[in-house]
Amino acid sequence: MPNDSPIPDSALQTQALSRAFGEKNAVNDISFQIPMGLFYGICGPNGAGKTTTLKMATGLLRPSSGRVSVAGVDVWADPVAAKRHFGFVPDNPQLFDRLNAPETLAFIGALRKMDPATVQARTEEILLALDLVNDRNTILADYSLGMTKKIGLAAAILHNPRVLILDEPFGSLDPVNTAVMEELLQLHVQSGGSVIFSSHVMDVVERLCQRIVIIDQGQIKAEGTIAEVSGGKRLQDAFVDLVGGRALDDGSMKWFGSSSD
Repeated sequence: MPNDSPIPDSALQTQALSRAFGEKNAVNDISFQIPMGLFYGICGPNGAGKTTTLKMATGLLRPSSGRVSVAGVDVWADPVAAKRHFGFVPDNPQLFDRLNAPETLAFIGALRKMDPATVQARTEEILLALDLVNDRNTILADYSLGMTKKIGLAAAILHNPRVLILDEPFGSLDPVNTAVMEELLQLHVQSGGSVIFSSHVMDVVERLCQRIVIIDQGQIKAEGTIAEVSGGKRLQDAFVDLVGGRALDDGSMKWFGSSSD
């Protein structure tokens, strides 16, 4: 039975959280608590319920039942207060594509009622950190998906939130930009903040995360440290064991890769 009150020192807490789409339970009665100050992974195969969980946690999708809080604030009871504490980067950020990067961040800052001088100063630092200075005058419509993810992160960190929530943040990034983003996120955690991200790429999760939760078919399969969840195996092997692997049937696809006259 989950506690009825959000835990103030938790980065994110779900309590019997569920979401149904018609007869399909995309997320089914999940409860877990993420302590503040961690790099935390929400893992699962495609369609497991990861994105649905993050959308409920960030005020984009109302739960069918249950509760979710960020930094001790109930997201659906007081969404305005909750959104002061987190920044969110979706898998495919939807931004105003006729604006350039400084204009985008100025607009985001204005929506958050931030001091314009602070926004301008932070914009210059963020663009430099994310290697977007040379593209500062390029409109977002001309950005690659990797660049769009970086400007999405820029918008999420502008107000210096305690909790960063990211949906598949490293997809579409080349190794150089992946390293840049990882370094920035590690800096946030080292400063006492929290990074929560979803992924099905276990190598990335194993390298970055201190704790993880594995979700499959909308239910929690395991939660704990990497060592606790992996049980002495490679995390990818433990992941496949938990969610159910699938091998080709003996004798199938024999034609594939064979030469023909």
